[in-house]
Amino acid sequence: MTASTAMRWRVETWDPAYGASTEDPSELSRSSAKVTLDVEFPSDRWHPVEPDWAAPSWPSVLFVDGVRRIDAMAWVLDEPAGAAASLALCASYAAGVVCCRPGAAHLLGAEVRRGLFSPAEHATDVVTRAGRYIRVPATVRPDSPAPGQELTLAVQRQLGEVELAAAGRARDGLAARHPEWSDDDLLVVDGPLRGRAHLPRTLGYIKTHRSEYLPTALHQLAGALRVGQRTPVFELGTSWRRYTWYLRLPGGSVAPWAGVVRVECSADLPVAEVVSLASRSQPMLCRYASTEYKDSRAPQNLYPIAGLERELRRRLGDQALLYRAIRHAAA
Repeated sequence: MTASTAMRWRVETWDPAYGASTEDPSELSRSSAKVTLDVEFPSDRWHPVEPDWAAPSWPSVLFVDGVRRIDAMAWVLDEPAGAAASLALCASYAAGVVCCRPGAAHLLGAEVRRGLFSPAEHATDVVTRAGRYIRVPATVRPDSPAPGQELTLAVQRQLGEVELAAAGRARDGLAARHPEWSDDDLLVVDGPLRGRAHLPRTLGYIKTHRSEYLPTALHQLAGALRVGQRTPVFELGTSWRRYTWYLRLPGGSVAPWAGVVRVECSADLPVAEVVSLASRSQPMLCRYASTEYKDSRAPQNLYPIAGLERELRRRLGDQALLYRAIRHAAA
């Protein structure tokens, strides 16, 4: 291959162990969501919205996230006699909140749980020398080709409930720790806002893209955003409604859509308040964007979220020790 015909290619900074941060545009599925474009601007006047770097941030920004881990796969054996053995997962999961204030950040709270997820009606808690795995009933279709995947989704749902509880308690913890606290704060939930849209002053932060919501020309506009720019606000309606917009973070590679995140908020807010929230959060989220040499999911994995994940994983405990404890209990 000569220099004139050399392949042009780019490597994305995002760690491939987490999947792709952005899918190949040809692989994105066209969403069936109802999209309302004429929220902030009419669709024929859409343009990148520049950041106001001097915009005031919030005195306190709270980041909520959770982690999960499968410690062991197991089988709940037949009881009563004649019943088929049922697959089970021993899982550890945790959620917490980190509070960021000017010049400082601290953990507001964290909760760790362990569960035995199984469809077996006679399953019970598993008590090990390293902790108790509380029995969590889970539904698996009898003809399921992937029962393990269904159980993993059950773990994810339980984690979502712990995250919701952590988010609900976050402001109580903030008020207790900072007597001067006022209600001028912001809560950022890592992931979609589903089930949490009722929380006041809350944003959902989505790092990866699996669906194409916008018409082709506007989708291309989102992919061509420059650092700090966002799209106008638009509305998505599926089984639930929310306002949303795309934002380009600093530090991404030149790969298509690298560094682009989607942010969403409650559809119950007045449009003027939504636009203000989008514009005010624009520079704030950019300031928390991570860099490649510190985080393999840069820039989308914001520094506070990455730090919270590390602390939560530490609190999950040593996986090898837990695995040995589970095997010892089973024996």
